[in-house]
Amino acid sequence: MPRRRIGFWYRFAAVICKPPLLVLIKRDWRGMENIPAEGGFITVVNHNSHIDPFAYAHFQYNTGRVPRFLAKSGLFKKGLVGAAMRGTGQIPVYRESTDALSAFRAAIDAVQRGECVAFYPEGTLTRDPDGWPMTGKTGAARVALQTKCPVIPVAQWGANELLPPYAKKPNLLPRKTHHVLAGPPVDLSRFYDREMTPELLKEATEVIMAAITRQLEQIRGEKAPAVPYDPRRERIEQRRRTQAQTQARARAEGESVASGRRPEPAAPEAVREEGQGT
Repeated sequence: MPRRRIGFWYRFAAVICKPPLLVLIKRDWRGMENIPAEGGFITVVNHNSHIDPFAYAHFQYNTGRVPRFLAKSGLFKKGLVGAAMRGTGQIPVYRESTDALSAFRAAIDAVQRGECVAFYPEGTLTRDPDGWPMTGKTGAARVALQTKCPVIPVAQWGANELLPPYAKKPNLLPRKTHHVLAGPPVDLSRFYDREMTPELLKEATEVIMAAITRQLEQIRGEKAPAVPYDPRRERIEQRRRTQAQTQARARAEGESVASGRRPEPAAPEAVREEGQGT
């Protein structure tokens, strides 16, 4: 299947976005040979800055296989932004759907038409304190197992130094380098033709995230944590800590009342921690 024509809207977006990217960041791009020249495939990419979708799209655009990102369906209804989203072939995700697989039907169709679909499997900016990939969501694994298409792990680093996660102002100087390393396809064949249970999807997602992390280890020249940061686990632990603090304070107040002593106010640090957990 020949490469899809890039089209007016993608070229228009490139004209708008490429000049500032060329000025703001240098490029260290490797692994383009792992991007399939033909047929549908998925790229799975780590996410550590609000501007890395633009930097990554620049890399992918230069391979000749432009990415189709998944985005909230509401963005497709808003004026020029909506027109650009539709014109560049981005893929709406209808989050109100109760069927997890049907929410990715358009992505499956795009892959089967021979497109490149780009996934950020973490679903949001990484919350790992050192910028490593977190645990992933199962959408990319669902599409990959449904289509049996190549899954290309892509790691990137450097856009986060220009604009750190959740920062409001960029750090322009010194000029940063955007590092990208695309790896060989992830082998998911052992998951094919099996019932798509939550356990199987979780295991396939862990394989995908491990492949992205290995690519990022090569870029950074260091080892990632043995256990990926898990936002869900962290929220549970935070709730447990808050509950334990609340129970300890209640016991202390009860003991004070029983002994006739006036309870002491909570320490400022404890109050701050409780506020973080709510």
